[in-house]
Amino acid sequence: MSIFLSKLSQNYLELLIDDEYYDITIEIGEDPDVKFFRAHMNILYYRSPYLRQILTPSKKNNDNGLTHVKLPNTSPEIFQIILKYIYGGILSLDNQDTFENFEVLITAEKLLLQELVDYLQKHFIENESEWMEQHFELIYRTSFQSNHLLELQQFCLDFMEKSPEKIFKSFDFTSLPEKPLVQLIKRDDLQMKEIEIWEHLLNWGLAQNQTLDPDPNTPNKWSDDDFQTLKNILQNCLPFIRFFSLSSKEFLQKVRPYKKLLEKQLYEDLLNSHLNPDGKPSDNILLPRTVKNDEIIDSEIVNLNIVSTISRWIDKIDNNNFAHLRELYLPYKFQLLLRGSSDGFSPKTFHTLCDGKSITVAFIKVKETEEILGGYNPIKWVSSSDLTYGKTKDSFIFSFKNKNNFKDPIISNVKNIDYALNYHANYGPCFGSSDLITYNSNEDRDYDTNYCNECHYEKKIRDTETRFSIEDYEVYQIIKRQV
Repeated sequence: MSIFLSKLSQNYLELLIDDEYYDITIEIGEDPDVKFFRAHMNILYYRSPYLRQILTPSKKNNDNGLTHVKLPNTSPEIFQIILKYIYGGILSLDNQDTFENFEVLITAEKLLLQELVDYLQKHFIENESEWMEQHFELIYRTSFQSNHLLELQQFCLDFMEKSPEKIFKSFDFTSLPEKPLVQLIKRDDLQMKEIEIWEHLLNWGLAQNQTLDPDPNTPNKWSDDDFQTLKNILQNCLPFIRFFSLSSKEFLQKVRPYKKLLEKQLYEDLLNSHLNPDGKPSDNILLPRTVKNDEIIDSEIVNLNIVSTISRWIDKIDNNNFAHLRELYLPYKFQLLLRGSSDGFSPKTFHTLCDGKSITVAFIKVKETEEILGGYNPIKWVSSSDLTYGKTKDSFIFSFKNKNNFKDPIISNVKNIDYALNYHANYGPCFGSSDLITYNSNEDRDYDTNYCNECHYEKKIRDTETRFSIEDYEVYQIIKRQV
């Protein structure tokens, strides 16, 4: 069987421009942009399910007269492109800009031209993804108003999953519906500074009510009614802003002017967290958002929240009860030197891989518990056949209840700097003479004597002095990041 579609397409396009044999006129657009098209009922009837619904009554009652239909919410230029597809199976996307091509898709969806809809969805995803990201609100709103734009719907869902922060920077962000906005703000992995999220939310809220002053930097000019209006608009979003993550400067400059938007108790708690950092935070405060940055640390034991806490201790900043609620502090890269589960647990392995390395931290996961112990060494590790000690005033040891509980960690600074570090060849990472000990009398065998006693550091990091077994441990060299 031979198929000759090219000539058939040409003949039908000639029929489209013929002025003699048409039996239907289509009024497209609205005043003053109205245009009349001549067409053929049978072709439209069989090519477009939408037009079939409109034309069926006319087809049944037609007495060979001229039929007239109106499609007011359609652009004449776009309908001309659609007619060429209906008659000749021809579509060109080169003569229009991206917005016009998207209108072709919307019109094709309205006319239920599923073949064309499928083709255009694939075209946009493969060739116009950056444009769709920049106009996310338009794509989201349009696709979810339809049951036929499933591929665009999936694009939106995937984009929200993989790059939610980019949505805030799209051209039409302030037109985003509330539901997807709340979904974004709820995310723990939103890769943006909290102050930026807050500022974007304010701009979004202001855009929802044209009576408010659009300048978010002039709340001093607002009335109580203005604040209440904006508070009502943002009521479903405000609970998911991590206000406690903001710095004191950000709180003073960017939140305090809008305190009437917040519940009174929340604002008082925020104020106290900055004025009285030794106060006790409540248990229901949202933790800072996580950061996707594999370059910071590759660990089986700790997460970035613990890394942030350790980094604050190293730099001696914000060592208070609210530190774990502030935005993650990640100025360092943690370069793995040793992992027990892959390199081994013997003192000899530790000294082979870690001696001569300065500025290191060790993390130890206690077996049969979730407890994490460790210590920071600002100077070099050394192997000695005799019991010798490293001297430093900046080392510390620590403990966390588990990987996800960093609310009440214990930090213990060295108090006798002459005994800060233990350098014996039979010891692994050891601090003080007994404050944190990992040991085996045979340097080639796994640690079999591990315990924590208070001696040369300020306080104990465990409630018990009994020995423990090591499930795994890691040692990292700490390097300043280039930000």
